[in-house]
Amino acid sequence: MLAYIIRRLLYAIPVLWGVVTVVFILMAVVPGDPARLMMGQRGDPQTLAKIRADLGLDLPLHQQYFRFLKDVARGDFGTSYRNNEAVTTAILDRLGATFRLAFWAMVLATIVGVVAGIVSAVKQYSIFDYSAMFIAISGVSAPVFWVGLLLLLVFAYSLDWVPGVGYGDGSWRYLVLPVITLGVRPAALIARLTRSCMLEVLSQDYVRTARAKGLAERVVVGRHALKNALIPVITIVGTQISYLLSGAVLTETIFAWPGIGRLAVDALVARDFPMIRGTVISMALIFLVVNILVDISYGLIDPRVRYD
Repeated sequence: MLAYIIRRLLYAIPVLWGVVTVVFILMAVVPGDPARLMMGQRGDPQTLAKIRADLGLDLPLHQQYFRFLKDVARGDFGTSYRNNEAVTTAILDRLGATFRLAFWAMVLATIVGVVAGIVSAVKQYSIFDYSAMFIAISGVSAPVFWVGLLLLLVFAYSLDWVPGVGYGDGSWRYLVLPVITLGVRPAALIARLTRSCMLEVLSQDYVRTARAKGLAERVVVGRHALKNALIPVITIVGTQISYLLSGAVLTETIFAWPGIGRLAVDALVARDFPMIRGTVISMALIFLVVNILVDISYGLIDPRVRYD
């Protein structure tokens, strides 16, 4: 196990290096003078030259690249052009809000998806089954921004049941609409996969044997079928965490949620290059860590998986 973890961490290094390199190249070819962005149109040539020297922008591109790699390795993404705030500090301040949103969206998606999938499989070809799968297909197909705007229009602006946008005082009322928006697609995927896995398991010989022994249906489903059916479901739950972190960009923008996704969009609009680089690399790092944890969890969930 330890050797596998070390190997996965070593594999992640070139991937992260590739992300850092691509981000640097993209920011280097984007038109615009960072010094001019910081000073606006009032900056005189001497001041602009001094800022470029301080930022290292007067260096050859390859020297800027190695300087950037060195700073990233130390966790230093520079200073925001927009508000003169340290990028690393700004990202760390926003991560909590994003993780809170993603966590509750994943909890909601898992509970709703697993319950809907189990009931649909047990009551196959019933009205509930058809209705749940129709909703699941709609949930997979619906874009995040469309779901968010629809929820805002109905439950915030028309019915006035919950606040529309913002973080407020951190109350759960501000979480409701963003969590539902972010959790719809994972819930739909989990529901469809749970139904499929449950139907496959329910047709196995050991389940028929359990029924032939006269066990109650809830015991057959809960004790014998559900345990084996949930193994692939848990796998898809792990992979959906990465989706939630990326999907949070749109959700946080729609609901003015103060997370890292909204920070990235605001930086993009303002052409705040250090903040863009910092948020993109941070998201890539989170994505890699989550995928490594998911890979490691395979063996813990299913003992048949080996780490050779």
